[in-house]
Amino acid sequence: MPRGSYLFTSESVAEGHPDKVCDRISDAIVDLFLGHDPHARVAVETLATTNQIILAGEVRGPASITPGMMEEVARHAVKDIGYEQDGFHWQKARVEVLVHAQSADIAKGVDAAGNKDEGAGDQGIMFGYACRETETLMPAPIFYAHAILRSLAEARHSGAAPGLGPDAKSQVTLLYENGRPVRATSIVVSTQHGADLEQAEVREIVRPHVMNVLPKGWMCAEDEFYVNPTGRFVIGGPDGDCGLTGRKIIVDTYGGAAPHGGGAFSGKDPTKVDRSAAYAARYLAKNVIAAGLAERCAIQVSYAIGISKPLSVYVDTYGTGEKHEEKLATVLPEIMDLSPRGIRERLGLSRPIYARTAAYGHFGRTPDPDGGFSWERLDLVDAIRQAIA
Repeated sequence: MPRGSYLFTSESVAEGHPDKVCDRISDAIVDLFLGHDPHARVAVETLATTNQIILAGEVRGPASITPGMMEEVARHAVKDIGYEQDGFHWQKARVEVLVHAQSADIAKGVDAAGNKDEGAGDQGIMFGYACRETETLMPAPIFYAHAILRSLAEARHSGAAPGLGPDAKSQVTLLYENGRPVRATSIVVSTQHGADLEQAEVREIVRPHVMNVLPKGWMCAEDEFYVNPTGRFVIGGPDGDCGLTGRKIIVDTYGGAAPHGGGAFSGKDPTKVDRSAAYAARYLAKNVIAAGLAERCAIQVSYAIGISKPLSVYVDTYGTGEKHEEKLATVLPEIMDLSPRGIRERLGLSRPIYARTAAYGHFGRTPDPDGGFSWERLDLVDAIRQAIA
């Protein structure tokens, strides 16, 4: 059972954080290829530093997609985030494209052939998680950490907060009593800003975005509200700190409240189970919670490269489940085909829907009409209830 009283902290980083810039570019490249060919294979990493962007990786897709097109996509992503600074500018940065063809050995293991179904693009373990702490069935600390930064980004893009820059981080510490979050004990927000703004001014720009996001009465004490603790944050983004794809995997998932298999999501097409199986596990866990079968649910699946079926399915309801985990572990793979092909087809993942996932979390989002965030749907609730009954 959950501990009675404790503190738990999660962090988020904004779309302009150096690592998130790289995630955004890598996912935009995935969208580029899938937009031309839903069966394209993509594994592209991005490095960004002072006015320099490097793309590297392997792909299999239409020959019509040229390095020049990939460069254009990268520049558009940086422009959309809002970087027009001397040290990192969407137009002035040098973009180097070092992308080559996918390994034939990997392709052989993944491709369907004869009686062999499409196999997993790699070995690995993936986790999904859901809980009742928020309406999105996400852990509260990461939910509010994301929400603060989304609010600041919306104000920046709309022109309501012109003094803010794209780079930002947040950290939320919540007090839990009887296993439930009841209020914040500390809030940390660091945001890039114009050179003409003082720390106290930035603090007051940030304050309403925190107050409006947190539930009423949850705001921490004034001396535990930290905004730009170093006092100054003018130089930011890849000019201030080198960025790489895939370095914010805990920000991308559950803020440390649940296990993570270790694989990053961004830059990978859905044959890579690091991404697609993690989405499937979240989808199942969320529907288990929505079905009223538990207060918390974690699901682990594992795969071997080239093998279509999962090697294992594990369910943990942390003692909150009305039904035995063993039963769920048996019925969930019957309700949903957990092969790479089955996941991709069930969730409609072979579409250009990934650039939007690169910031503010892959989970706890609203499903889009075009199929984005399809793993957040609650359309398995009845099937799970019937299978358990």
